[in-house]
Amino acid sequence: MGLKENIKEIEKRIALAAARSGRQASEITLVAVSKTVDPDKVRMAYELGIRHFGENRVQELQRKVAELPEASWHMIGRLQTNKVKDVVGQVKLIHSLDRWKLAEELEKRGLKAGVQVPALIEVNISGEKQKAGFPASEVKEVLESAAQFKSLRIYGLMTMAPLTGQAELSRPIFRELYSMQQQLSKNSYTNVELKYLSMGMSDDFEVAIEEGANIVRIGTALFKE
Repeated sequence: MGLKENIKEIEKRIALAAARSGRQASEITLVAVSKTVDPDKVRMAYELGIRHFGENRVQELQRKVAELPEASWHMIGRLQTNKVKDVVGQVKLIHSLDRWKLAEELEKRGLKAGVQVPALIEVNISGEKQKAGFPASEVKEVLESAAQFKSLRIYGLMTMAPLTGQAELSRPIFRELYSMQQQLSKNSYTNVELKYLSMGMSDDFEVAIEEGANIVRIGTALFKE
């Protein structure tokens, strides 16, 4: 299938998964993961109606933002503190706030640039040692500490399930993050609005939506030839 057919198929699957969770497709944001994708193909996707794109690497993000500034860009990969200056003010949302040192750098650079920095806290629900993210036990403390920020804003949570190739194995991970969001949302935190739940990729996005995701990050299934 071509890109147009891929997009239609993904949108159909999103709509069906949303319906199974009692929601509308319009409540789910599709972020097209455009890493390694040719800029011409990214523009084609934009012309076919895709509005949100995600990049893992800062250099690639900068290049594509310059070529397609009208799109909404998301930083979804691990962000080094020395690259923060190149991302702040360039993206709609940073999905990978995974450590306190990064939060401090985002705040510093946001203040310097005079912009708000919207981010999601990355949570290592699965507990895999090789995965980035705050342990689930630390998230409440991070949200409480967000009161000190003037530029950085927390808009939700993100997680990555283990790459097993079996969507159902991801379900407990997604369910746990949704449960965490629901519990934390009962409290009021300064500079925090837990409205986004970013979870699910090409192999498991339907399960993620069924378990409460409202942002899914899809690359392979969308851009495959």
